[in-house]
Amino acid sequence: MSTDPDHGPDRVAHAEAPRPSRTRLRLLLAAVAVVGLGLDQVTKQWATQALADGDRDLVGSLLRLNLLFNPGAAFSTGTQFTVVLTCLAMVASVVVVVVARRVGHAGWAVALGLLLAGITGNLTDRIFREPGPLRGHVVDFLQLPHWPVFNVADICITSAAVLIVLLTFRGVTLDGSRVTDADESKGESTGESTVDGEEDA
Repeated sequence: MSTDPDHGPDRVAHAEAPRPSRTRLRLLLAAVAVVGLGLDQVTKQWATQALADGDRDLVGSLLRLNLLFNPGAAFSTGTQFTVVLTCLAMVASVVVVVVARRVGHAGWAVALGLLLAGITGNLTDRIFREPGPLRGHVVDFLQLPHWPVFNVADICITSAAVLIVLLTFRGVTLDGSRVTDADESKGESTGESTVDGEEDA
């Protein structure tokens, strides 16, 4: 058996699977964002035409189509701050794009793509819909029992939030590295050693 450390069994056991290139991950993020944004805008355009005459039951009383124009944020809050919400959405979009440059994991690429799709989906309404630029009302049309009316962009944002939480709990960082219990224990041990050393000195 070879004793070469680069070819020994321990080396093979600890070898990591190759990570996708950042270019591919950025393309994945962009594809998710474009598809999400497109689906959001297409469904909103359909809703404004198909639901102009009234509500519809889509899945009995479980899911209804109820057309609303929301000047505020989620759950129709902050309706008097439409322009401020629009500016915040613009800033959030830029932040996501900047952060996306560091993406090193497919899960994070999908999560950030969904987040960008959701933010820009509702931002598009704010800019281009009535009553005017920066003051446009967001189209909501999906309604569950005992839940505010929402849209595809809201689904994208919620899905992104859930995925980010899952990745965080799994210890997967934005750049694709993993924070394990062993790493945390090592850090704690290092800190304890330093303190002991100072005390001994």
